[in-house]
Amino acid sequence: MIPTERKQDFYEHLLGRIVVLDFTALSTSMVHPTLLTIFYAFLLSFILGTVLAILYIKTFQGLSYSRNFLHCLVLCPIITATAMQAIGENVARGIGMIGAISLLRFRTNIKDPRDMFFIFASLAVGVAAGVHAYAIGTIGILCFTAAVLVLSKTPFAHGPQFDALLRLQLKRDDQTVRDLEKVLLDNCKHFAMISAREIGQGDSLDYAYQLKFKNQVNQHTIINSLQTVSGAKGVNLMMQDSIIEV
Repeated sequence: MIPTERKQDFYEHLLGRIVVLDFTALSTSMVHPTLLTIFYAFLLSFILGTVLAILYIKTFQGLSYSRNFLHCLVLCPIITATAMQAIGENVARGIGMIGAISLLRFRTNIKDPRDMFFIFASLAVGVAAGVHAYAIGTIGILCFTAAVLVLSKTPFAHGPQFDALLRLQLKRDDQTVRDLEKVLLDNCKHFAMISAREIGQGDSLDYAYQLKFKNQVNQHTIINSLQTVSGAKGVNLMMQDSIIEV
């Protein structure tokens, strides 16, 4: 029988060896990465990219967001980490990577500065994971998340979030507009007119409203109620999930 004290010493020694091996694997240089460090880099890139995408959804203040942009936030760190590990500390590889990227033409316009910062955050995550700076990447994203959440709950967050965009044509008549706004008041928590323009010979106006529905109201209820407004034509109700760009 092995004494209990010797068993404890053996288990403590084995645990210490495992910790040392794991720490050694995480501390390998960029020149000679191990399979474990490569796996950690890609896993951390995916996790932190997903955190960024969820944070973007939870703090979004506009009418709609692009699902392709969310995919970009998740995939960009993985691609960046791949490039950083492929380059390593080789200057020639870095120059070659710059030349390869210069062949691509990125024609997507970023209209919201907030989206640009999320893209930079995803790139930073990929770079940190690619150079095996796991603690820097994790702490950086935690600080970024905290800052975004604080800003979203303070007066810096402006404007209500709407459910849909309503476009319709009405006769140039004050009573018709009052009838329309009465319908919107009955069915919406709040609404905002974002544009009004003349069409035809000026006899009609084309209106665009942003709507926030009441709890028991849906798009079918809104459309049925709008049928009671005399002179309403070309009713077009675009829900948030279906809008790509307004």
